[in-house]
Amino acid sequence: MKISIMTLFPEMCETVLNTSIIGRARKTGILDFSCVNIRNFANNKHNSVDDAPFGGGMGMVMSAEPIDLCYKNICENSETKPYLIYMSPKGKTLTQEKAIAFSKYEHLVFLCGHYEGIDQRVIDKIVDEEISIGDYVLTGGELPALVCADAICRMIPGVLSDDLCFTDESHFSSLLEYPQYTRPAVWNGKEVPAVLLSGNHAEITKWRREQSILITKDRRPDMLKNAELTKKELKELEVLDLE
Repeated sequence: MKISIMTLFPEMCETVLNTSIIGRARKTGILDFSCVNIRNFANNKHNSVDDAPFGGGMGMVMSAEPIDLCYKNICENSETKPYLIYMSPKGKTLTQEKAIAFSKYEHLVFLCGHYEGIDQRVIDKIVDEEISIGDYVLTGGELPALVCADAICRMIPGVLSDDLCFTDESHFSSLLEYPQYTRPAVWNGKEVPAVLLSGNHAEITKWRREQSILITKDRRPDMLKNAELTKKELKELEVLDLE
């Protein structure tokens, strides 16, 4: 997969993209990242990429032309038409389902805004989808773009050691993940659940499933309507009213 990030702070993105699992996948060629500086396409004496908003108001607005030229440059160097995602607090919320869908594209482009936002005309022209990572506002789009890219890249074959690394996690099946434990078996007087030490894999699988359902019921009951639960699970665990 190829991912391009349109940003005013490429060095900020590069630091994250060269680290940990994503960094290793980048080095092996599974992931192809490029961080493109929008300021390089300003075409003015001071490389300015923003101006005062029409109609007045606080702050500055990113200009359409440098963004458009930056995107054209990315397209000229791409074998396929990229899918452009603008990271915006006005966008649809990022979900695991969205991450899986985005992972199917050959080339994704993330547009990172700053200041008071971006000229709407270039958004209308080039953006395919606006995505938010939550109901809050950050100083720029770089952190949301990196969060989104990380969530997507974990779905790419070869990035993680095994598909179970993500299919068994929170949100993948509309359930939150079960509790995890490691050595020592007793810590501060607290023991690991006996079933995990039993060696009975069927019972361990059952226990983990039950824990996932109960945790989801307690913390995110809204997710249960999309979880594939059997009637037996619903009845035994008293998760939902079956009537």
